[in-house]
Amino acid sequence: MATIHVDIVSAEGEIFSGEAAMVFAPAVMGEIGIAPRHAPLLTTLKPGEVRVQTPGGDEQFFYVSGGAIEIQPHMVTVLADTAVRAKDLDEAAAQLAKQRAEEALKERGSQVELAEAQAELARAMAQLRAIEKLRKMKR
Repeated sequence: MATIHVDIVSAEGEIFSGEAAMVFAPAVMGEIGIAPRHAPLLTTLKPGEVRVQTPGGDEQFFYVSGGAIEIQPHMVTVLADTAVRAKDLDEAAAQLAKQRAEEALKERGSQVELAEAQAELARAMAQLRAIEKLRKMKR
């Protein structure tokens, strides 16, 4: 079985390095699936979930808050602003962040404050979706 090497790194350091049969990532224009020998590509990521399918059939889930992904035929590098293993996400903190962002959007502050609130809401919602997906898989 052909594999592709995957590195997921953030400012805090490397969170994953290993072989994969398939990788899925939240590109700005939509989710992309990356198989071994994929055509080269460089694009930005939106907040969401990166899924790594190992050659053994297991899946590992990671939350990224945005960043970039570089794809080469035998290597994928995810350079995330923030990257966390999905199982390590804090649901209470994500709910609180979502509430704060929704309140900030209701206040209708400056354009900058509005943009920051929208970005925070997108990150919180992506975290909550990742938590929910993991919860469904454990059932």
